[in-house]
Formats: sequence, C-alpha cells, structure tokens
Amino acid sequence: MPTTLDIARLRGWVSVPVPRFVGGNRVELLQGGDELFPRMVQAIDAAQHEVWLATYIFHDDAAALRVADALKRAVARGVAVQVVVDGFGCIATLPVVRRLFAASGVQLEVFRPLDRWYAWLQPGQLRRMHQKLCVCDERLAFVGGINIIDDRHDMNHGWTDAPRLDFAVALQGPLAASVHATARAMWARAHLWRSWREEVQGLARSRRPVRRALALVRELRGAAATAGTAAPPARAVVPMLAAFLVRDNVRQRRTIERSYVQAIRRAQHSVDLAVPYFYPGHSFRRALRQAATRGVQVRLLLQGKIDYRIAALAARTLYDELRSHGVRIYEYTPAFLHAKVAVVDGLWATVGSSNIDPLSLLLNLEGNVVVEDTGFAASLAARFEQACAVSREVTGAPQRAGWRRWLNRGLIAWVATVYLRVAGVTGRY
Repeated sequence: MPTTLDIARLRGWVSVPVPRFVGGNRVELLQGGDELFPRMVQAIDAAQHEVWLATYIFHDDAAALRVADALKRAVARGVAVQVVVDGFGCIATLPVVRRLFAASGVQLEVFRPLDRWYAWLQPGQLRRMHQKLCVCDERLAFVGGINIIDDRHDMNHGWTDAPRLDFAVALQGPLAASVHATARAMWARAHLWRSWREEVQGLARSRRPVRRALALVRELRGAAATAGTAAPPARAVVPMLAAFLVRDNVRQRRTIERSYVQAIRRAQHSVDLAVPYFYPGHSFRRALRQAATRGVQVRLLLQGKIDYRIAALAARTLYDELRSHGVRIYEYTPAFLHAKVAVVDGLWATVGSSNIDPLSLLLNLEGNVVVEDTGFAASLAARFEQACAVSREVTGAPQRAGWRRWLNRGLIAWVATVYLRVAGVTGRY
C-alpha cells in the first residue's frame, strides 16, 4: 500500500457500518492490558496483509513500546500498518509517538490534532475519537476500553501498585469486518482532514477564492453523511450472536445509548453496569429507576478511587435519586476503575469504550461490542461479582432533596449544558 493513498479510495472509507447482529462469532473476554497486549502482539506478529489500530491514548511506557515494536516488525515483513491516535488523548506523548514510527513505515495519523494554538478555539475539537480498536487481516479484532498504556500507569497520578480495572474482547468471525471498517474510517478521516487542511492553507497563501476551501470541507462531510445508510439485515440465529455499535457524529449519534436503554427496559431479573464516568440523561435514568421499581436487581459499579473530581461529583449528585428507587451503588476502591461494561439478565452483555456521560453519549466517537450469549455474559458477570466483592456499597438512607443537593445538581447540569452547547449539541439530554 503506498504511503499517499488515492483520495477517491479514501472517500469510500470514511463511513462506519450500521449496527447489526450477526452470528458465527467467537468473542472472548480479556481483563486489562496484562491479558490484552500479549494477545494483540501475537495477532500483529501473525498478520499477513494489514493491521489497523485506533486508540485514544498511545503512551511510551514499556507496555506501549511492546505494541509499537510489533507494529514495526509487521511493516518490516511487508504488512501494511495504519495507526490513528487522538490529538487530545495523545497530547502529552505525541512527539514521542511520532518519533517511534517516523522511519518505520507505519502510517500514523492524528485525529483532530491540537498542534496550533487556534485549534483549541474550534468547537469541533470537543468531539474526540475515544475508540480502542485493533484489527488484523480483517479476521481478528480487539475492542474495548483499554488504551495503549500500562494498567498501572495513570497519566495524571503516575504509577500505582494495583492495575486499573478495564476490559476488552478478542473477536473472530463476521463481525470483525465491521470493526475493520470503523478503524479504517477513523484513519481515513484523520488523513483526509490533514490533507484538506494543508490544501486549504495553500489556498489561503495563494489568495485563491475561499469558496474552494469551503467546498473541500463540505466534500468530506458529505462523503460521511451519505455512507452507511443501508438497512441492517435480519438477525442471524447462529451463535455467538453479536453486534458492533458505533457512536458517530453523522448518522449514529445515539446508537450506544439506545442500546443500553432498550436492554434495561427489557430487563426482568438483573442489570449490572460498571463505568467510571456516570452522568446519564433523563431517559437512561428513568430506565434504571423503572427497572428497580418493578423488582429488577439494578447494581452500579462506579469509581471509588477518584481520578477527576468533577466527574465523581457529577455521579454522586445522582446517588440519592437512584437509590431511593432501589438501585444499589458500589464504589470500586482497590484501583482506578476504567471498565465500561454491563450484563442484563445473564444474556445481554456489552464491552466497549463508551462511558455513560454526555461526552461519550453525545460527543465522542465510541465503539462497543454487544453480545447475546449466556456463556459470555456469565464470564463478564463473574468478573463483575469479583469487583463488587472488593468494593464498598453506598449505604444509609437516601437523603431527602435539600437545597444543597439541588444546588449541586443544578451546577453540574449547567456546566454539562454549557459544554454541550459549545460543542454544538442541542436538545434535551
């Protein structure tokens, strides 16, 4: 594959697939980078044709360097390797990552880079690529919430003794093609935006008409908007039944949120959800309250060891509301919590990158795998139980709504609303 790809080819790559359940998959749960990275390196070393990797963070610690070395080895034996990282997630390590891949043949792109001061002033910069995807030969894919960074390394708090709690899946089967298309789309969008930004800057320097520059931007947006509109096929009946869901800013804006809400509304016995950043909208909270009210055991596993105080405050303003309807809340204290997983009725399960907050549900580009399989759900449920066993449950009678509680909730809601409006999101959350 040449270094500079044909623009017409790239235009056909910018779409992400519509969600559809397909059978015949093998989905394996992996906990933390200690389980994920060796499997990923093994898959990259076995790749014969191509590797696509999309990640929010690509660090420069030993765990990340082992993945980087595998990518460079793949290029050395003739495999096409494309990597896309997020400009904000990698803002601290991007110079090192660029040097890592500079002369290796790895085709590195940066999604919405922040390399110029005025880039911070663009509202679109609030919409980040938060996915964590890796696909080898369109045959084996990895999806989850694990960045390319050691589990014991936190970018804000340094090194810790215990690894953070996080999950991913190894996926083989027809669904790997959907993950492949999405990882390719993220790389292509970053590549096209960079190419067209360079052309726009060239137009500005040459004093050519501005309307040509605007046409270049509309061209990319139009290519994404017209793609991926085919109706999903009928659901297959062959196990393992799974779907790959993408939250995109073109047509699939609330796909992941709706999937969660629908599963919770259908729940008859149990809803177990683990997520570090929890500030759901009205429909999501209503689904949780109604499930608990009708006798479903609803348990939330949230952060006990705090990394961002504003995020923890936002979640805790909702505790009394949810607990007053019977929702049980646990705070995970052994280490940082980074898992984004859920199990409903021992059948429906999801693992991915999406938090349950406005950033993930309305702004960021996210990717989750949903599996309908009792064996997989049981495996994830067992890990959830282990985490709850070492967590502390929030107990005591929920406090009645006082002025302090409403003040805190009002402040958090106002901050979230302002943030979303600046990012261009309208409507009720």
